[in-house]
Amino acid sequence: MDTDLTAAYESCRELHKRHGRTYYLATRLLPQWKRRHVHALYGFTRYADEIVDRTDDLPPADRAAALDSWSERFLAGLHGAPVDDPLLPAVLHTIAVFDLDRADFTAFLRSMAMDLTVTSYPRYTDLLDYMEGSAAVIGTMMLPILGSTDRAAAREPARQLGFAFQLTNFIRDVAEDLARGRTYLPDEDLAMFGVTRADLVDAARRRQATPPIIALIEYEVGRAQAHYAAAAPGVTLLEPASQACIRTAYALYGGILDEIAAVGYDVFARRAVVPDRRRAAVALRALLTPAGTPVTLPGPAAPVEASPAAVAPSAAAAPVSTPAAP
Repeated sequence: MDTDLTAAYESCRELHKRHGRTYYLATRLLPQWKRRHVHALYGFTRYADEIVDRTDDLPPADRAAALDSWSERFLAGLHGAPVDDPLLPAVLHTIAVFDLDRADFTAFLRSMAMDLTVTSYPRYTDLLDYMEGSAAVIGTMMLPILGSTDRAAAREPARQLGFAFQLTNFIRDVAEDLARGRTYLPDEDLAMFGVTRADLVDAARRRQATPPIIALIEYEVGRAQAHYAAAAPGVTLLEPASQACIRTAYALYGGILDEIAAVGYDVFARRAVVPDRRRAAVALRALLTPAGTPVTLPGPAAPVEASPAAVAPSAAAAPVSTPAAP
């Protein structure tokens, strides 16, 4: 491997280590040769997210221009053009090695661009359309790297795990997203519990949720649990050497729901994090768990009954034939 490519993979790894604490830990449980490819995909998704969310001092038009410029370099690289970028050579190499679906990457970039203009989602189906590009495709990108005994059967669970992980983040990070001018919890859900955006802003300011907001968050936790349940069968369909990684990520992201429940579903009181001691225990247990063992569903109780729209892909997301790791 040439020096520039090695450096690009290392840059992706450093970005992953710095920002992806939970999934970086899980990735360390993969065979060494797979890890750099997971780092490359993380680097791609994180860098795009950094352009959108870590440049708040720039006007939206400037952030859009920066995202467009980086996207154009990436797309040019896909077509064989030389790429001068600290991360993209590793991403392009990983895509070539595993013949990853280019459409997944364009879908991801589309969702990142939406974050520059869309500040709320009327219905859950609208949010699913956004998460199709920002989360579900991460699962389908990862699947060839992880390997599967039945890739067709594992595809939809991988997508569902992407939905589960991202919805978990949205539930936990309501205050952080509000600070960026966005709400990811659907407007129809807020209305169902008599909650307004102003109520969320006030709760973030006071660092305390009201009873209607607590009921809303408990409902969203149940919806996330439904995605975890839909994703669970896919873990045992992965290659045995990849199962500990995804089992760990599944348990740690799902553990955030446990932490949210433990504080009475008040996501404004403190940011829900899984304690380090539990993180280490989860990773060790995953390593010692025989391949093929079903995963334990996260959350304080069984998932609430959800409508089909709660876990079904949007029309735009329907698989062509027939998560996922974040």
